[in-house]
Amino acid sequence: MQSIKKIQWGTAGVLLSLFCTMNTPLQAQNESVKLIRIDAENKVEVRIGDELFTAYYYPETIAKPVLYPIITAGGHEITRGFPLAPRAGERVDHPHHIGHWMNYGDVNGLDFWNNSDAIPADKKDRYGTIRHTGITDLKENKNSAELEVTMDWLAPDGKVLLKEKTRFVFSSEGKKRTIDRITTLTAQDEPISMKDNKEGVFAIRVARELEHPSNKPELFTDANGIPTTVPSLNNEGVTGKYRSSAGKEGDDVWGTRGEWVTLNGQIEKEKISVVILDHPSNPGYPTYWHARGYGLFSANPLGQKELSGGKDVLNFGLKAGESVTFNYRILVFSGENPGDGQLNSEAESFGKN
Repeated sequence: MQSIKKIQWGTAGVLLSLFCTMNTPLQAQNESVKLIRIDAENKVEVRIGDELFTAYYYPETIAKPVLYPIITAGGHEITRGFPLAPRAGERVDHPHHIGHWMNYGDVNGLDFWNNSDAIPADKKDRYGTIRHTGITDLKENKNSAELEVTMDWLAPDGKVLLKEKTRFVFSSEGKKRTIDRITTLTAQDEPISMKDNKEGVFAIRVARELEHPSNKPELFTDANGIPTTVPSLNNEGVTGKYRSSAGKEGDDVWGTRGEWVTLNGQIEKEKISVVILDHPSNPGYPTYWHARGYGLFSANPLGQKELSGGKDVLNFGLKAGESVTFNYRILVFSGENPGDGQLNSEAESFGKN
């Protein structure tokens, strides 16, 4: 159906008819991206038009700032609800997997990745914490917005090991939503060692519907030797499947390199693709992928020995005062699962930034 609006134009009484097609969903338009700072709730909301896309969330009740939730143009959350807002039928393993985050499993021997309120107090001295320290810039453009924040990577005694400056760029183009994260880490008063570790670096924990269907429980052990069982659950509505730029699919993506990986699936009637793009300037490019069928979707350029079975070794480090920058892009497609050609084009365009 079409709506015709008639506007009286000037004294001559010329009729100007404006045709507005009403059968195109609001989310399909190129809408403005807004940042709404809510200090009392420790968050900055990112809205596309009037709809929530994601929020930068930094309460001290979790061990690092996160983006949570992340929502498609069709209105579905691609991130798991647990532990912040559990949903019926989803997994409750790995409570440190929250929305989107970025950290690592071995920074001067401390585990930043696995830290959560599930760690007993007598073992907390093995874990690091990332604390939000400030919002330095908020900028709204026509179809994008930029948020710049700072964080401290802290040892258990409160010593600052790394200072982080991150710029997020959020954008909307039709039914495609984009998050760029440009993160610079600067070593402080001592050298930083980031030995090869499978727990890292740039990650999303996805909704149950985007996991791989699985008929058996699995046991995963973290870098500290702590096991976590991921039980078998009802597979109704579970539709996810990974595919990498190297042509690997499903569970075969884990421990392989690629310029991008897409996770294709469906939530209710909405086709969805969640894509992570690596950038040629990043250490370890093209990255190894720590992508698990139970819903952990992570690019890990630093854990090369663990992910390659010993074929490659990196053992990345920084001297005191030295910096490194990581640059990644998340794409969230609604209503389609783009093919390799389109994703290669997206990666090529991102690589020129």
